[in-house]
Amino acid sequence: MRTTLLTILAAGAVLFSPLAIAAEKESSAADRLDASADVLSDIMHAADKGIPQDLMNRAECVVVVPNMKKAGFIFGAKYGRGFAVCRRRGGSGWTAPAGMRIEGGSFGLQIGGSESDVVVLVTADAGLKHLVQDKFTLGADAAVAAGPVGRDASAQTDAQLHAEMLSYSRSRGVFAGLTLEGATLRPDKDANKELYGREVANREILTGGAVKASPAAAKLDRALNRESSRK
Repeated sequence: MRTTLLTILAAGAVLFSPLAIAAEKESSAADRLDASADVLSDIMHAADKGIPQDLMNRAECVVVVPNMKKAGFIFGAKYGRGFAVCRRRGGSGWTAPAGMRIEGGSFGLQIGGSESDVVVLVTADAGLKHLVQDKFTLGADAAVAAGPVGRDASAQTDAQLHAEMLSYSRSRGVFAGLTLEGATLRPDKDANKELYGREVANREILTGGAVKASPAAAKLDRALNRESSRK
């Protein structure tokens, strides 16, 4: 009996680990950029429950992860690939997108799987410092909170005042603020190489201003400029 239980636990942990989910056939970086643009536009226009416009206008950076996968069989796991963009220093517009991976897990009695679209607003310069690191954990290295929703929602909330990042999620058409504490974010080096034809660090993309955006990022860039009035 003990052997059987250990076997089931081990199988569940392997089957639904982030690495196992990553092994599934994935879309191209260009497809994920298009999906990120659609996610941002949809969430910003989610009737009266979208991201507050004033928060979007004041965000220093935005991270979009379309179709973050969640699976569970005793062990739970999260895995997704998306992009981070930041406002250009000393100018208007946004930087080229930098590939990001999000991974995280939990333990508990759970079974099943789902997909969610995730948007994270970086509301302070300290948050940008985390984005260019090799890896950081939300809630431990960076303060994160579920973002307030509603077009007219006040940005002056405890969450906004004390968090470096505000997170949102859309799953099966339901949009809400989402806490991502415990999730780990790190650069997606493979996506960067696919987009720019060479190995390039997220620090160079998000802070240097010298990396030219790939043509594949045009749709996301238009969405960002349309959804934020800040210049």
